Amino acid sequence: MVGLKMLSRRQALSGSAALIGTLASGALAMGRAKAAPGFHGSQRVPYGSCVAFGPLQNEPDYRGALTAYCQQLTPEWGFNWDYVQPAPSQFNFDFADSVLAFAQANDMTMRGHALVWYASLPDWAKDIRGAAEAESALTSHVETLVSRYRGKVKTWHVVNEPLEDPKGGSAASLRQSVWMQNLGEKYIDRAFHLAHQADPAAELLINEYGIESLDEGSTPKRQALLKLVKDLLGRGVPLHGIGLQGHLLDKYEIDTSGTHDFVSEIRSLGLSVHITELDVVDDSLPGAIPARDAVVAARAYDFLDAVFAAARPSMVGTWGITDRHTWVPMYHKRADGLINRPLPLDDHYRPTPLWSVINYFCQQIA
Repeated sequence: MVGLKMLSRRQALSGSAALIGTLASGALAMGRAKAAPGFHGSQRVPYGSCVAFGPLQNEPDYRGALTAYCQQLTPEWGFNWDYVQPAPSQFNFDFADSVLAFAQANDMTMRGHALVWYASLPDWAKDIRGAAEAESALTSHVETLVSRYRGKVKTWHVVNEPLEDPKGGSAASLRQSVWMQNLGEKYIDRAFHLAHQADPAAELLINEYGIESLDEGSTPKRQALLKLVKDLLGRGVPLHGIGLQGHLLDKYEIDTSGTHDFVSEIRSLGLSVHITELDVVDDSLPGAIPARDAVVAARAYDFLDAVFAAARPSMVGTWGITDRHTWVPMYHKRADGLINRPLPLDDHYRPTPLWSVINYFCQQIA
């Protein structure tokens, strides 16, 4: 990686005052065509965000932030089963279609998240019983979505979070779900084959969290994910890449060597690496914003540094672009009542030190 170590960790975390000032005062108003130098460009790693449906429709500042900062968009829950297929053979594409239209109008691409997941299932899907019924539902769902967006969605998170969280240092295993219960582990193979048949040109990923920290679960989860990947490739499954979600926890340092070695091995298998849902949970950090932001930025720096040192990722995506619209307080609300700050723009759309870190890495030239 040419230029990856041009700045020290301290320099990257402090960011460029000129860049931050330019972004804060003018980037949103200037729009995509006049963004600050180094902000966009064909050589940078694409940056993207998930998109919330309501703000996309109703908030000009939100749309402005997406157009100023993003090259890729992901409908936040527009492809979740309970939204896109609330009843058998009944599909609702309004969310995904709205994001796609916005992306196309602003020279961005859209990713598909996620075709098969254990969660966010409608009641009818939770009640699936037997291999034949599960196979029929899985086939209809995957074929319908991938075929509809063939050539428009070029990257799909085919299977999301297939692994259980290890507890007490135990090995990670495949997560129990309606798909595991009725089809066994080959549901993963089937989902990838169906997606590939529906769009042979699409890039197909497994998307997983919890592999990067110095906690008791990350090492066994990395090992289990690597084994799953090798097993799938050995069976000829059309798996093309891995999505590392990157929901980083404030209370754990990043396992930089473990993350680096994992990404290196993934790349040695010929797979692409994507950072798909980056944010930093900050509920246990001090309330003072400078101190809090410094830890958030440091966690992201260490994670991205480990990944980029091993392989240039295909994209860096955050799960939301502004602290005004984030999932974090739903599960990690701060006890002091202060707003969470897990994302690259604060609740007033001002760039945070986290954005400085993301932008620094995305500008690295291979």
